[in-house]
Amino acid sequence: MTIEPVHVVGGGLAGSEASWQIARAGVPVILHEMRPVRGTDAHKTQGLAELVCSNSFRSDDAETNAVGVLHAEMRLANSLIMASGDANQVPAGGALAVDRDGFSDAVTAKLEAHPLITIVREEVSGLPPVEWGKTIIATGPLTAPSLAEGIAAETGADALAFFDAIAPIVHFDTIDMDVAWFQSRYDKVGPGGTGKDYINCPMDKAQYDAFIAALLEGGKTEFKEWEGTPYFDGCLPIEVMAERGPETLRHGPMKPMGLTNAHNPSVKAYAVVQLRQDNALGTLYNMVGFQTKLKHGEQVRIFRTIPGLENAEFARLGGLHRNTYINSPTLLDGTLQLKSRPGLRFAGQITGCEGYVESAAIGLLAGRFAAAERLGQQPTLPPVTTAFGALLGHITGGHISSDDEPGKRSFQPMNVNFGLFPPLEPGTKLRPDDFEGRFRGKDKSIAKKKALSARALADCRAWLGASPRAEAAE
Repeated sequence: MTIEPVHVVGGGLAGSEASWQIARAGVPVILHEMRPVRGTDAHKTQGLAELVCSNSFRSDDAETNAVGVLHAEMRLANSLIMASGDANQVPAGGALAVDRDGFSDAVTAKLEAHPLITIVREEVSGLPPVEWGKTIIATGPLTAPSLAEGIAAETGADALAFFDAIAPIVHFDTIDMDVAWFQSRYDKVGPGGTGKDYINCPMDKAQYDAFIAALLEGGKTEFKEWEGTPYFDGCLPIEVMAERGPETLRHGPMKPMGLTNAHNPSVKAYAVVQLRQDNALGTLYNMVGFQTKLKHGEQVRIFRTIPGLENAEFARLGGLHRNTYINSPTLLDGTLQLKSRPGLRFAGQITGCEGYVESAAIGLLAGRFAAAERLGQQPTLPPVTTAFGALLGHITGGHISSDDEPGKRSFQPMNVNFGLFPPLEPGTKLRPDDFEGRFRGKDKSIAKKKALSARALADCRAWLGASPRAEAAE
């Protein structure tokens, strides 16, 4: 019996993961990617799953961090994105960071080689035709205008939008290592790491104050046509953080805690700029938390005032682009299907999730749901106690209006976090005595996170029917 293909529009992380999951279920896939026929303001290559911002998938801690739990659940579900990330990791303390080119190449090669996946390089103008049947739109935050207009016409609702910013990348051999030093915060050893996975550039109080003043005074890129578009709090431009108060950065990406200057251990830095390895060769490092809308000339001038970066050469400067997402709780059903047009699903950042891993996870779910329907099966939703279920619940049942402003939509992009998980069942026993050291005094909170994580992974294994081999791979 011939199985009709599922069409996937968009070859980013969500579209790539969706395509992989559909094909693994034995269903043909036609993946439509508009690059290189049409480029975007942020992409630089024609590779699938290109990372346009950070190269970090964030924490890989599956015991006390919600995104680490999501990593583990995706590994259980045989995620292409996680497998490619694991195969191309670079040191990043407790985080999973990847060589961005190697990662994209790995995803592209796997999808091109799969016999059930056909990749078509073309722009899909307007809403996909009804004749395609089962279709997933995973075009991300940089959806082409014609498709965005088609979505708006179908839903009768304007897309919501927010600004997203990109951090600069520095050539390693232009960093002064007589000033800077290698160390992970609290010497934490992460995946593939050594405890010395970040480059740290110290500032004293006078240098920090001058740096903040320069950020506030520096020339910024203006986008008047986007006036009123908010920033996503998880990716604020560094100068916008500085505007919130002179100490904001020192308690954010430039906090000095857990770091000791290898060149002068007796002197505590007032603030520290960290750089994280960006490629497998170790020749490129990105400035952690330094996404910016400063003009390029201003970035070079101001960032070269950072001790250790006086002669820095930049492989890429920071930038700003607009992200677009739909009002998913109103428009989508529990399986990510457009209520007004059954068979048409959305996945990735366009649904209102935020982050690489979250986008890929929603692509994974959309792919599984679409494949099940193509096979004549009823899609099964992940338990709400899992990271998958918590994230899906935020997107399809999240906040719609605020009490003080009835009718106003307040659904916002969000990373996965334990606040999205249902509370632990009454009577759940915690074991705070398992913890010691610098976490003393926070034992109960950490024990609660461990219990939430253990419940999530157990419920995810049951949902997937995971084999012992898959559990071991996790």
